[in-house]
Amino acid sequence: MNRIQSKLQEDKKLLSIYFSAGYPRLEDTKEIIESLEKNGVDMIEIGLPFSDPLADGPTIQASSTQALKNGMTTETLFNQLKDIRETVSIPLIIMGYFNPMLQYGVEAFCKKCQEIGIDGLIIPDLPVDVYNEQYKSIFQKYDLINVFLITPQTSIERINFIDSISEGFIYMVSSASVTGSSSGFGDEQTSYFKRIADMNLNNPQIVGFGISNNETFTQATKFAKGAIIGSAFIKHLSNFGIDKIKTFTDLILKNK
Repeated sequence: MNRIQSKLQEDKKLLSIYFSAGYPRLEDTKEIIESLEKNGVDMIEIGLPFSDPLADGPTIQASSTQALKNGMTTETLFNQLKDIRETVSIPLIIMGYFNPMLQYGVEAFCKKCQEIGIDGLIIPDLPVDVYNEQYKSIFQKYDLINVFLITPQTSIERINFIDSISEGFIYMVSSASVTGSSSGFGDEQTSYFKRIADMNLNNPQIVGFGISNNETFTQATKFAKGAIIGSAFIKHLSNFGIDKIKTFTDLILKNK
């Protein structure tokens, strides 16, 4: 069983953390991953920096830009992670845009992911239909779960289709805006979380966008299996460095 699927079966609300590989410094990637697991994080999304990140807010864009300046590439990331499974056991997901994967070669990229122990991919600009028709068999060949995003505007038909071809969890975007732009959840978002929960989908949902503290983590996971934090964690890294990761996770998980 894929590590993502195993983790989703645990009787707890899951905390997933996103960060840009190669930020703050090029060589920080592995140490950040190890520290996050050590300090109670359930799953990690490793951002593969890209020059035109459409769905990312300014904080993640800035970290991605700096990572590229630091020298981060697809090959560099794979080299950094080649021994990651010697020290880390939680699910690892690479989140990135499709162009770098196409340039690397989709099958070669997936094969490399399997070799180093990556469990899944999140590719915001890969259309669901295109994935299903052209790439699903490749992902399955290398035991990679592809995670799809839904928003409050996604139709019921589309959500059901995504659910039908998903094998892990559904990334439930809390709003239609970019990452890092919310300071809390209002009635509209809460009703959206409940509406999706009431659909009783086959795949659990994990909420992303706008989660920055214990309060928003608790709100987001009331109706969902877990929550993803990106921009707030990157801001913490920027302000306090990788030595203070425990301070951040303790803040999020205090009432978990």
